[in-house]
Amino acid sequence: LQRMLSMAVEVDRSPTCNSRKIADDIFLFILNIPLRSQREALLNTMESQLLRCRLLELLFQHSCDVPTASSMSLDKILYFLSHSSVLPQFQDETATWQRWDEMLQYLSLLLLSYQSPFPLAEHLRTSVSDRMDLIAQKAKPRRQDSDDISQLDIQLKMNNFINRMEETLGQPFPPQIQEKLFMLQ
Repeated sequence: LQRMLSMAVEVDRSPTCNSRKIADDIFLFILNIPLRSQREALLNTMESQLLRCRLLELLFQHSCDVPTASSMSLDKILYFLSHSSVLPQFQDETATWQRWDEMLQYLSLLLLSYQSPFPLAEHLRTSVSDRMDLIAQKAKPRRQDSDDISQLDIQLKMNNFINRMEETLGQPFPPQIQEKLFMLQ
């Protein structure tokens, strides 16, 4: 399935457009996956960084009271950090801290998907045939203006997020949450 989805993203000249269409089509199925382990397995094994990024973006847009129309960027990830609620459609018998833990896991995965570990992240948004030309020319990926965020922005949003979590949990954070907060920051 993951290989087929990855190929479907690459099938024509617009991988970004394809990833949006596919994500829109399978998003409701992800909302109906009952177990966290199953959701994480699907998202963690996704071969297409673009598709995973788009699915996670939809997931966080769905959990925001006021969704944003801005394009995917580091600034938008900070927006999700500030405005996302614990994903309500997944609330079952799990403890509140586990739902926050899942949200932090998905935020980290979104950040990793957006900031792929390889230097060709921006080139993934171009077609396979054009991508080879960009690689041959050693073209540098373009950064968006909304990717220029400061340490202060990050610190303020993280403090705001931690305060929201403290209000909700009303107890010290479990070690798993503290570790994920540190890694996300």
